[in-house]
Amino acid sequence: MMYKGGFVYILTNKNKTVLYIGVTSDLKGRIWEHMNSNNRQSFTFRYNVLYLVYYEFLDSISQAIDREKQLKRWSREKKEDLINKMNPTWGFLNDEVAEDVYSLI
Repeated sequence: MMYKGGFVYILTNKNKTVLYIGVTSDLKGRIWEHMNSNNRQSFTFRYNVLYLVYYEFLDSISQAIDREKQLKRWSREKKEDLINKMNPTWGFLNDEVAEDVYSLI
């Protein structure tokens, strides 16, 4: 389901050693795409980055894109601090998104 706003999200791998930052208007659908991709060239496939640990919703997709660019410039430490504020245990939020994320809008 598409919305006027957008999501910025952070994925990690099983051992939480790699971070991937993305943007989408359909977080649930995008997570499904990451988990079901067979594109061996993609970063998320190569590094097995499938686990959602952070997301935020912004009012427009352009704001979400700007936020994504901002987060990508941050240090690893600053990104970890952001994740820790929302998700201190770094639990994998994939199933939560499937149920709850659109109640935020």
